[in-house]
Amino acid sequence: MATPIQLITRLNEIGVSLAQSGQGVALIGLGSVGTELQRLDEYSDLDFFAIVAAGCKGQFIEDLGWLSRVCPIAYCFKNSPDGYKLLFEDGIFCEFAVFEQPELEKIPFAAGRLVWKQPWVAKSLASPHIKPNRESSQVEWLVGEALTNLYVGLGRQRRGEKLSATRFIQSYALDRILDLANRVESEQPAFKDQFANERRFEQRFPALAQQLPQFMGGYENNYPAALAILGFLENHFEVNPQIAKAIRELCAE
Repeated sequence: MATPIQLITRLNEIGVSLAQSGQGVALIGLGSVGTELQRLDEYSDLDFFAIVAAGCKGQFIEDLGWLSRVCPIAYCFKNSPDGYKLLFEDGIFCEFAVFEQPELEKIPFAAGRLVWKQPWVAKSLASPHIKPNRESSQVEWLVGEALTNLYVGLGRQRRGEKLSATRFIQSYALDRILDLANRVESEQPAFKDQFANERRFEQRFPALAQQLPQFMGGYENNYPAALAILGFLENHFEVNPQIAKAIRELCAE
């Protein structure tokens, strides 16, 4: 683990290395090392975009010397066509992507912080042209998805496919409960991740979060988890009695 100061220092060092490469354009810090520095702590990792000159993206992805010069690399793997997840030898973990400037105009990302840039680069580079789209789905669709995921999952459970059942009940159906959270509880101030609704859920929806242990009972508890999720839906939304009856029948051992 690294202190917040060590994390910021490492990101600044990466910016210097990028500048010294001769083909760097900018370094954009994201998340807790971007515009949300207030939540930076010892469990944070370095999320960043390295922006490079036209035609240079491939060499920065194929040769990570611009990072190993800062600190030896203990482990890395290419998790996307654009970048890596990487662990430095001193325990600092980072996830990054390399882009050429025109590419940023075509991808959604949360606004970041310019750690370093060439003098001619506009400050607006760290602001997305395409903002992440998490439009609220209709309640009827979310409830319907949750109910049918429960039903399908319980069928898998009856068939002996417990792993698949667990995913349908305690993952897919639960995701729809998370999407419905702001319909049953006022969201508290917290840093909301526009790409991952589960992030900081306990701080954003503390009352609903207390029910999560019932919704996520684990591999051996699909029946009680399904009944808990069904009960939540019935308490807060209109639920078709026939599908509710069918779900309960599947839960009856």
